[in-house]
Amino acid sequence: MSAEPRINERIRVPEVRLVGPNGEQVGIVPIGDALKLAQEADLDLVEVAATARPPVCKLMDYGKFKYESAMKAREARRNQAHTVIKEIKLRPKIDPHDYETKKGHVVRFLKAGDKVKVTIMFRGREQSRPELGFRLLQRLAEDVTELGFVESQPKQDGRNMIMVIGPHKKKSEAKAEKAAARVRRETGEPRDELIEGSDDEQRADEQS
Repeated sequence: MSAEPRINERIRVPEVRLVGPNGEQVGIVPIGDALKLAQEADLDLVEVAATARPPVCKLMDYGKFKYESAMKAREARRNQAHTVIKEIKLRPKIDPHDYETKKGHVVRFLKAGDKVKVTIMFRGREQSRPELGFRLLQRLAEDVTELGFVESQPKQDGRNMIMVIGPHKKKSEAKAEKAAARVRRETGEPRDELIEGSDDEQRADEQS
C-alpha cells in the first residue's frame, strides 16, 4: 500500500471535514465544495486523516509540503549521530606503558562520544586469576570516570572478561564541539582563557 495520502479527485467520499490552509476549522462540507474551494485558492485538497468519519482533509500546496518534508528528513538524517562501539583489548599483566597507550585510546573514543568495549584476554594459567582482569577493568573505569561510566559491568565470556564504558557526552555533542574547534582554528579565534586572563598569564602561556 502506498504511504502517499489521497489528494484532490482521488478522494472519493461524499463529504469531508475540511481544514483551511492556516489550520482553521471549516467544518463538514460536500467533497465537491471542498474541491471547488481548493481550486479557487490554487491549492490542493489533501486527505490528512483517512480513518476519521468523515475523513479530514486540508487545503495546502502539496508539492511544497512534500519538498519541505523531504528537506527536513534529509537534515535529520545528516545530523543523526549513530552510536559506535569501539573495542580495546588488554592482557591481565599489561605493562605500564602499554596501559597508558590503551587508556589514551579509550579517552579519545569517549571524547568522540563513542562507547568502548574493553576486553581482557586471559591465556594459559591467567584463566585461574580472573581477579587480575577485574581489578584492571576497575582501574581503567576509575581513570576515565570524568569522560565515561560503566554501562556494562565486567563479566566473564569464555577466556575473556568484558566491560562496556559509555560516554557522558552524546555523539552529536562531541561532533558539534569538534566542528566548533575546527572553526576557531580556521578563523584564528583566540581562546577564552587568554581573553579573560591577565597579561602575566598570557605571557606564561606564550612561554610554555
